[in-house]
Amino acid sequence: MKKNRLFNRRILKLKSLTQREHGLKISIIAPLELKHNLDLNGDLKKVAQRIAKAKKKGASIIWMIGGHVIRSGVQRYIIDLMERGYISCLAMNGAGIIHDYELALIGATTESVAKYIKEGQFGLWKETGEINNIINRSYKQGLGLGEGVGKAIYEGNFPYKEFSLLAAGYRLKVLVTVHVGIGYDIIHEHPNCDGAAMGATSYRDFLMFAKVISNLEKGIIMNFGSAVMAPEVFLKALSMARNVAHQRRKQIKHFTSVVCDLYNLPPKFSKEPGKHNPGYYFRPWKTMLVRTVADGGSAFYIKGCHADVIPALWKEINESS
Repeated sequence: MKKNRLFNRRILKLKSLTQREHGLKISIIAPLELKHNLDLNGDLKKVAQRIAKAKKKGASIIWMIGGHVIRSGVQRYIIDLMERGYISCLAMNGAGIIHDYELALIGATTESVAKYIKEGQFGLWKETGEINNIINRSYKQGLGLGEGVGKAIYEGNFPYKEFSLLAAGYRLKVLVTVHVGIGYDIIHEHPNCDGAAMGATSYRDFLMFAKVISNLEKGIIMNFGSAVMAPEVFLKALSMARNVAHQRRKQIKHFTSVVCDLYNLPPKFSKEPGKHNPGYYFRPWKTMLVRTVADGGSAFYIKGCHADVIPALWKEINESS
């Protein structure tokens, strides 16, 4: 007989979040203030104007974010834009729900990988693992991953739920999708993680995301700090949406794509770099700034920290409305 090749998660030792040293506290969340004067060559103003136009036309306004956006403390700005109809869909990776959940629950998040990986405790925290139970219930209820976790935070006993992007999405009926890679996130370590439920709820989110992409003509899609998830998920969803649009003699090509990151791109980035160039492997460049907008769209690259760029964009949107 073959030996059991699966890791036995039942013998893992989980500890409480009360025993963890937290890298970030709720105090990182910046107040909603109109005080930022970041210009960035005027591109933010142009992006804000495109957002305002998309809103008037009823076209999709999509934000795709990496986990560091939540860790940068810009929640109030994003939630305010959700409340005022400037975000049609907020898409995030699996790390996003973990930071959002922990901040809503205990007002703190992040741990030292260097410290806890040495003792094999990294990610193994009881309270954070409760996200798996929420996902398992969401699967049985036919909910998407983002909606299920947002509903649990909004309806549950979470002292800091007012800062939760997921709860805000559920409250406002703004689509929040979560695009998970199995094995990427700490909750996948836990004994109560059900890969089938995780995959089904995240795939439901992907299909809802693709539906929003179907309305991207004259709209705008933005990527804040996601080097892999955002360009790859967008690429596949856009292909699906264009396939159906083509059958109906319609088009999805006149839209704006925006990437915000810290990577050094050349001033002229409208052509993708050759495979010999390390920049070729920075997916947001070739996918979101070149290939997907090549037949009628436009693209902007904003180099800067999310803690600076998102409040500045919020300010420009206010002034463009």
